[in-house]
Amino acid sequence: KIARQEEDALPDASHPVRMLAGFGKKKSDRRMPMNMPSTEATAQLSEKEKGGGMPRTDSPPDFGVVTDQEWHQAARAARTATWGAIFYLITTDVLGPYSVPTGYQIWQMFLALDSTQYPMKTFGDIAFRIYGTSARHLVNVLQSLQLIFNVGVIIIANGQGLYQVNSNICYIVCCVIWTVLGMFIGQIRTLQKFGWIANLAIWLNVVVMILTMAVVTHSDPNYDAASTAFGIDKGDGTVHTTAGPPATVDFTGQIVGLMQAVYSYGGAMLYCEFMSEMRKPCDFWKALLIADSFIYIVYLFFGLYVYSFQGQYTINPANQGMSPYGPLLAGNIISFVSSLIAAALYGNIGIKVLYQNIFKELFGLPDLTSKAGKLLWVAMVPVYWGAAFVLAAAIPNFSALSGLVAALCILQFTYTFPPVLMLGLSVKRDAMQPGEGFDPATGRTVRHDHGFKRWSRGMKRHWYIKLFNLVFFLGAIVTAVLGCYSSVKSIVATFGAARTTAFGCKGPI
Repeated sequence: KIARQEEDALPDASHPVRMLAGFGKKKSDRRMPMNMPSTEATAQLSEKEKGGGMPRTDSPPDFGVVTDQEWHQAARAARTATWGAIFYLITTDVLGPYSVPTGYQIWQMFLALDSTQYPMKTFGDIAFRIYGTSARHLVNVLQSLQLIFNVGVIIIANGQGLYQVNSNICYIVCCVIWTVLGMFIGQIRTLQKFGWIANLAIWLNVVVMILTMAVVTHSDPNYDAASTAFGIDKGDGTVHTTAGPPATVDFTGQIVGLMQAVYSYGGAMLYCEFMSEMRKPCDFWKALLIADSFIYIVYLFFGLYVYSFQGQYTINPANQGMSPYGPLLAGNIISFVSSLIAAALYGNIGIKVLYQNIFKELFGLPDLTSKAGKLLWVAMVPVYWGAAFVLAAAIPNFSALSGLVAALCILQFTYTFPPVLMLGLSVKRDAMQPGEGFDPATGRTVRHDHGFKRWSRGMKRHWYIKLFNLVFFLGAIVTAVLGCYSSVKSIVATFGAARTTAFGCKGPI
């Protein structure tokens, strides 16, 4: 039976993902009062009394006793999101999925490990229940690192855009402007305050994509931006495109390009959080498959279309590669709004993940809902955005930084962690013998053996699937190492060419 303390620990209406997934619902619909009997139970009681199936007493029925079914219904009531809402969340800039196989694995692990008594809330919970506390801390640290890097990438993108709009402003000042704005917006603690404005971000991005495709069709590439960012001379201005890697791009450059694909399409960091807010987590596969198809088609078509017209002069982000000033200005301004919304979401979730999973758990700091916690939030927001600014200003090359983020963090949550976690879960499950398992009477887990013998027994069943997950995991690790190496090498080459400097006045494009 679930205890009241455990039920109180379930995500409430202030949970960051829940505020997005439950958008449009009234507050009264989001949580079921725990001290009230269910309508169904009351109706059943009345019918039994009327039919004589239950002896009448002079004292009223004790509605303070809550049945197991009522606790289960209450737990279900705390989860409000549908698969349609999750589809929208996946297609926003919070995630850019290309992870159907590993997303399926995360979904399967969630269904296997989630329960009413002990609900799954974060990606770190999966790692904790399979490999223990150390794995959980590793996942939480990487998750926090990815979110702060994401904020830094957005500061760079908006700084580049503002510098393009008015190059008389020092580039580092452009970045400071967006950092200060983020510090103010970041004081909003609950995502409910963003409302429909947050939902508008994806459509603003679609508008920028349509504008970019329309403009590049009838105008020349931005030769000056390509020269400043990548050292590509205009030459005769002829656009060259290739089906494979260009002859001038070496192996490390190709890996950096691969990391851009990972950055755009990879993303499974918040899948567990999304499923924890779903009334029917078994329907998650619908949102995953449809969102994956949608994003893949849109991103792939947009990338091929812009590259076919701009070739070697293509800039990242693509809207900053337009040459006419009017559309360039319009695209940057629209991107400012959508990017700032995304950065506010990243920062909000990032600070909460960092605080809840690291500072509160390891150092025992108070809850964010307490008075002391609210004061700590006010102090943490400037520190968080300041750290993101330092990352952005220290590595002002957009492609190099986004490639490093993809290799160091995004690739892990999308391709590295899911297969190795699935491997551990399947081995433990297949190693179980009759009579083993958790005994609710004693609160102990019964195992007949331990160590190598147990792991080898678990590996033998469906060994080919486990071998696939192991090879998948090792391949992802190799790709991550190559990605980090190539991105760092690209950063060094960018500084060596003196095209841009850290904390400098000259912009990277």
